[in-house]
Amino acid sequence: MLNGKKILIGITGSIAAYKTILLVRLLVKAGADVKVIMTPAAADFVSPLVLSTLSKNAVITELSNNHEWSNHVDLGRWADLLIIAPLSCNTMAKMANGFCDNILLAVYLSATCQVLVAPAMDEDMWKHPSTQQNLGRLVSYGNTIMPVGHGELASGLFGEGRMAEPEAIFQFIISRFFRGKALAGKTALVTAGPTYESIDPVRFIGNHSSGKMGFAIAEALYMQGAEVFLITGPSNEKIQFEGIHRLNVQSANEMFNQVIPLFDQVDIGVFSAAVADYTVEKPSSEKIKKNEGSLAIHLTKTIDILAEAGKLKRQDQFIVGFALETENEKANALDKLKRKNADMVVLNSLRTAGAGFAGENNAVTIFTKLGDEISIGLKSKKVIAEDIVSIIKEKFIVQA
Repeated sequence: MLNGKKILIGITGSIAAYKTILLVRLLVKAGADVKVIMTPAAADFVSPLVLSTLSKNAVITELSNNHEWSNHVDLGRWADLLIIAPLSCNTMAKMANGFCDNILLAVYLSATCQVLVAPAMDEDMWKHPSTQQNLGRLVSYGNTIMPVGHGELASGLFGEGRMAEPEAIFQFIISRFFRGKALAGKTALVTAGPTYESIDPVRFIGNHSSGKMGFAIAEALYMQGAEVFLITGPSNEKIQFEGIHRLNVQSANEMFNQVIPLFDQVDIGVFSAAVADYTVEKPSSEKIKKNEGSLAIHLTKTIDILAEAGKLKRQDQFIVGFALETENEKANALDKLKRKNADMVVLNSLRTAGAGFAGENNAVTIFTKLGDEISIGLKSKKVIAEDIVSIIKEKFIVQA
């Protein structure tokens, strides 16, 4: 997600510095190259050793150390983004007025990259007119301000001034600074997860789909700049970005009723949900009691959401279907591609060890209406999703 990105994190003297440990870990886990700079006061709140271990880079605390000079100009030009988190009231005032009495301020004044600050202080300090004036100055210099949180403060009071949580800062960084632009201005609809077809108020017919693949595709489309609507059946998966519009449904019919009104508004439709082919014709309004005899349930076909979308598809829309086959895999996938008026079909196979429902990995073969056949071997579903979106992006732009 952040592979190849270079991020500087500045830490100032605030009790909220402990949160930055997790932020460093999230950024490194996402593939970023992270370097940490600390003010002298920051070392009273968090250990440089912990941060150097997590970032895999030496922590910089002084302009010179053991007769070696920390080149603040090089650091300011190295980074793609400088994050100061937490930003104390004291350091904010210094930044607003051009002070330069420590390594972090020297780097800030030398930085040629974008700057994000995450303030942290008590509510009365936060609301003081001088703090708000300094904040306004930082904004006028082109810096981005991470909104503060509301809650318990170090003083024991409750109010505004808490540094935002690391997960929220991470999301903000991705959405604000590192989303691609290839699909900017485009809207995508993704279906994910299983559907549950009620037998009675307690029981249902379902399948083993976890929704992992669909959620990963929604995030990959979002990372390419698209506005994304994710319509999902029951799933424990979480969306990583608040900018993705999540709509929860239970049954195939509920999913259909969410998809069709939205479909005319989208440029790309990815139908990855494992929608039930059959539903109970007359679900019981009461729990069915166990008895000595057998139980017969009459099933009726559900509406084929992909096929209905294919009938409505405009020339400028791009549709992707998913197929899960246990026999005649290629022939059945190609038949689905043509019969349902899709532009691309992603074939999942249950024959590949380590791939499939509920797991973290998958292996797929992609067929397009232009005649492409692209095999993607066993990888994490997240990486497979990025591969699928790369192909969608390429074929969609060619088609457009």
